[in-house]
Amino acid sequence: MSIPVHHPVDLLRFNTCGSVDDGKSTLIGRLLYDSKSLMDDQVEALERSADLTGGGQINLANLTDGLRAEREQGITIDVAYRYFATPRRKFIIADTPGHIQYTRNMVTGASTANLSVVLVDARLGIIEQSRRHSCIASLLRIPHLVVAINKMDLVDYSEERFLEIRDQFEEFLPRLSLKDVKCIPVSALNGDNVVEPSARMPWYSGPTLLGHLEDVHIGSDWNLRALRLPVQWVNRPNNPSDPLLHDFRGLSGQMAGGVLKVGQPVMVLPSGFRSVVKEILTPEGRVSEAFAPQSVTIVLEHDIDVSRGDMIVDPEILPGCGRDLHAKICWLHPRPLQPGKKFLLKHTTQTVQAAVTAIEHRINITNLAPESGASELAMNDIGEIRLTASSPVVFDGYAANRLTGSFILIEPGTNATLAAGMFHHPTEVARPEYRDFSI
Repeated sequence: MSIPVHHPVDLLRFNTCGSVDDGKSTLIGRLLYDSKSLMDDQVEALERSADLTGGGQINLANLTDGLRAEREQGITIDVAYRYFATPRRKFIIADTPGHIQYTRNMVTGASTANLSVVLVDARLGIIEQSRRHSCIASLLRIPHLVVAINKMDLVDYSEERFLEIRDQFEEFLPRLSLKDVKCIPVSALNGDNVVEPSARMPWYSGPTLLGHLEDVHIGSDWNLRALRLPVQWVNRPNNPSDPLLHDFRGLSGQMAGGVLKVGQPVMVLPSGFRSVVKEILTPEGRVSEAFAPQSVTIVLEHDIDVSRGDMIVDPEILPGCGRDLHAKICWLHPRPLQPGKKFLLKHTTQTVQAAVTAIEHRINITNLAPESGASELAMNDIGEIRLTASSPVVFDGYAANRLTGSFILIEPGTNATLAAGMFHHPTEVARPEYRDFSI
């Protein structure tokens, strides 16, 4: 599908979640099929795989259930990513598992999402796993949520049943930190209200699922108030034959927040050195202004010491910076987490050694209530912990900035990812590490 170059097209990342057999994979397959986003060879592959699903009929779930074990069991195990585009927007879909055993995969797929689609079986209504995934979406601060009430064909497209389930969810909603929630009645199997409006539900006047995905406003999801530029690479081409590159020293990275302008004062953390932005370069060339989530290379007025892992910030809106850290984590490994263990903590472009000093409590994922007295966190558990890092970490609270507020814990030696974490808002901002070396 071609996209006219004159159309402003942005990117929406979303995930689907819900209980086992709610129709997540079928919904994505229907979305891709009806939006004409499948290539001929993909349709042919669906026809060839029809024998695996029985009946010789095309199973749209096979577009995302790529593992043979998934197809044979009829469940999603791994996170499947699919990409498609319409003339109005590009999309990255993460089809995440519904089984409680694979909750960690749901957290992985939802961690970068702008929007989460929670599927609910119209026959069963809101069940424990529906609440669980809505709570995880709330914990991950996903800005937008769609409750897709699926299998409406199995309840005779009943408006009364739709309203009953919507009311069930709205009773649960006050416990969550979700601001933008939309309920849409669909039948993924038959295509009702997925891409095209359903003639079988004339009582519903809202948007289709695709229509909502195309229209939902995501521009304000980024924190454009506080400048955050983690330095990924110090760019030193040092080409003597090119006068533009001779002695060039650029600082490259993806902006995690805020707006950056030529002539703007900045601070480098954790050193505390200050300078002024001299140039901003992007893949499209030099610009006078850039904003999150653009990838940029900047040149500073002063030749100060900056390395990978440092962060360039607005000196008037400082993040937290320190070694003693407080965070929520989702433990992902079969071996439980116990206090005293040492890990590698990867945060933005920085990796440091860290030790878990305490488990404060486990979070009951069905109602977000803290459960005290936890001596360890098992796989899929979410809990509050304290960490001590070997060197200062520059961070924001996850609620303020999902990029600078998130991290992962890695096992030394194997490099296995053990946990995904979310920093709490720093209790202090002016810390001893902020030494003022203004030039």
